[in-house]
Amino acid sequence: APPDPAQPSPTRPIRTQRGEAQMLELIFPQDTNHLGTAFGGYILSLMDKVASIAAVRHAKQTVVTARMDAVEFHVPVKVGSAVALEAKVYEVGRTSMKVHVDVLLEDLTTGEQKLATSGNFVFVALDENGKPSRVPPLE
Repeated sequence: APPDPAQPSPTRPIRTQRGEAQMLELIFPQDTNHLGTAFGGYILSLMDKVASIAAVRHAKQTVVTARMDAVEFHVPVKVGSAVALEAKVYEVGRTSMKVHVDVLLEDLTTGEQKLATSGNFVFVALDENGKPSRVPPLE
């Protein structure tokens, strides 16, 4: 039976891997240039978003982007495409974390994926006063 809209919906915990995050986005015309491919800056903003989620999940505190490194655009992302973003913390320092992000073109009907963009991001954890704060080591 369908859920009763008059009843509060039950919540269930979502299992997340510490230091990892995933997102799925569709590319719309407003996200593209005159060639019908996604603006590089739009893809970078999605990458920064998913990377920051992975960093917060690892650090368990507020983080800020310190640097974007080695971003490579492998193939164009066309309007109407679905992109799956995957981020993972792969190195930690005292207050910083390095996060790798892959952007995969995904055919939603077959599940087939192809690497479109990849890059590395550095985040710094901040305490409640906005000062750099220690992060836990990788497990």
